[in-house]
Amino acid sequence: MALSINDTSTTSVGSAGEGNYRFALISLTSLFFMWGFITCLNDILIPHLKAVFSLNYAEAMLIQFCFFGAYFLVSLPAGKLVKKLGYQQGIVTGLIIASLGCGLFYPAAVSATYGLFLGALFVLASGITILQVAANPYVNALGSKETASSRLNMTQAFNALGTTVAPFFGTLLILSVATVVSADMSQAQSEAEVVKLPYLLLAGALATLALIFAKLNLPVIQSHKEQLQATDSQDKSSAFAYTHLLLGAIGIFVYVGAEVSIGSFLVNFLGEADIAGLKEADAAHYIAYYWGGAMVGRFFGSVIMQRIPAGTVLAFNATMAALLVLVAMNSSGSVAMWAILAVGLFNSIMFPTIFSLALRDLGPHTSQGSGILCLAIVGGAILPLIQGLMADSMGIQQAFILPVICYGFILFYGAKGAKL
Repeated sequence: MALSINDTSTTSVGSAGEGNYRFALISLTSLFFMWGFITCLNDILIPHLKAVFSLNYAEAMLIQFCFFGAYFLVSLPAGKLVKKLGYQQGIVTGLIIASLGCGLFYPAAVSATYGLFLGALFVLASGITILQVAANPYVNALGSKETASSRLNMTQAFNALGTTVAPFFGTLLILSVATVVSADMSQAQSEAEVVKLPYLLLAGALATLALIFAKLNLPVIQSHKEQLQATDSQDKSSAFAYTHLLLGAIGIFVYVGAEVSIGSFLVNFLGEADIAGLKEADAAHYIAYYWGGAMVGRFFGSVIMQRIPAGTVLAFNATMAALLVLVAMNSSGSVAMWAILAVGLFNSIMFPTIFSLALRDLGPHTSQGSGILCLAIVGGAILPLIQGLMADSMGIQQAFILPVICYGFILFYGAKGAKL
């Protein structure tokens, strides 16, 4: 299978590892930053729209359900699209669709209709899904398979940089903006209008990136077959025949579900009287510690995994994350607050490590495998909704038992599942 694009001036790269990899990797960091930034803005959008539309926790989690639900519906078609167009044109397509989704926040805000916000999020997430399907395996292929986990962790660190910056941006332009109710506008409309400016800015930024990536001279991965002639990859008819890939898909499902569930509830959790009693705007600043820990952990992880097997590091981090969540569940005050925020540090390497381990030795089935893994990101839609239902029935603190279960599976995958 050859993945190429129509631009004949683009550098053609085969299995020899030639080509301007460094320039390509530097260019791709901007994409990882942007989708991390946009995804984390949901953590600000949830408490804002929850207050605007007087939603319960389960209803507010529909934001994540629609956003990450797009991964379930779009990932496999996106894999076929990327296989047909190539990585670079796939990236450009994803950026254009994501820009359109951000633009749709304007009519949603004008009409102050929750359903339109959800629809805009779905379109935005569809574009992000295509970016994920194209960019993750592209980074994986730009170098040797032995350093793939380290390389993907380095680029994902810039994803975490985006998630670290986003809470400050969202707090400044959404949660901290005072609304003025005019005579011809309801309170809900006034508060909903606050989101217009930040998402219009994002629409412009994404459109600009689309133009830039359309013009860049990036390497083309000629063939994944050539890289793995010595393996049995050609004896298998599809990516579904690989046990480590399927278990990796479950790992992605539970990881994204755990990460998003924790991030989605942070503002409300820190607002609890027996935790920190913070107002929304103040609590939102602390989200940066959660995502900032992920950024720091990925930079360190990219170095550590050049010396320690990726599966071992993954199992250790899953254990530490589970223990910290258990501490947050069974304590109060600053102990509970900092325990839950520290989970981000150990979340750091999980997504890129699971992703790269699951794609190992897939050869010609790499694009399909990437689509399957991105399909599993739907965990970010389903598990936060389940945790929302649990929080409504048993309390927000005890509902965190769900991420603990997720980390248990990730521990298994790092220790054994990735080797099956």
